[in-house]
Amino acid sequence: MRALSTAATGMEAQQLAVEVIAHNLANMNTAAFKRQRAEFQDLLYQTLRQPGANSSDTGTIVPTGVQIGLGVNAGSVYRVTEQGSLSQTGNPYDVAISGDGYFRIQLPNGGDAYTRAGNFSLSPEGELVTADGYRVEPGIVVPQEARQMIINQQGQVQILLDGEAEPQTIGQLELVIFANEAGLEQIGGNLLLESAASGAPQPGVPGDPGFGLINQGFIEASNVDAVTEVTALIKAQRAYEMNARVISAADEMLAASSNLR
Repeated sequence: MRALSTAATGMEAQQLAVEVIAHNLANMNTAAFKRQRAEFQDLLYQTLRQPGANSSDTGTIVPTGVQIGLGVNAGSVYRVTEQGSLSQTGNPYDVAISGDGYFRIQLPNGGDAYTRAGNFSLSPEGELVTADGYRVEPGIVVPQEARQMIINQQGQVQILLDGEAEPQTIGQLELVIFANEAGLEQIGGNLLLESAASGAPQPGVPGDPGFGLINQGFIEASNVDAVTEVTALIKAQRAYEMNARVISAADEMLAASSNLR
């Protein structure tokens, strides 16, 4: 009975959906986290009667045929890259991107990663770094004698020194964009890697066409909506229960047929 295996694929699919929803809810307070959505596709069909086949020697054809579906399969887990709300922190080293773009981060192995989580700090050497101590590229060093650091919306980093009325520019924050943001590879720690699906990074300056602006003293919040996720959870749970009921019904039908005398 095909219903047994078909319903089993449905239960596996809904289990994946619940796992994705759980991951979203777990990261409701993760800076710049982008919620994910499980997407599914139907499996191969068993063709019992081919649509369009000849049904007689006079040329009549079968209008629809008979094709039995074999269930569902996970197509992808898509990352929704819509903008999260901006939360003010008052920390001068926190920066949020309003619009498109990613910060470029240097990994310990020398490679590049990308993030929208701008909860930065200073290293013991005064470099702007992530929460894990990874350098924000291009490297920006804030002198110890600086009494204030200012980052404008175009990403220009300036400092004020004692006895000086005019700020000095010490660096420029840069952003990168990708043709397909959803194709970036997630490695945890709020970091993403370039992949063949994302395309090559295209660098630019905040405020350039296609690039967002920088907001100092803000953090981009997660774009997870609790109501949406709980609603999706209820739907996935009900779908799981209905597929389980199909398995029970198929089992009862097999039991009935095996008891025939």
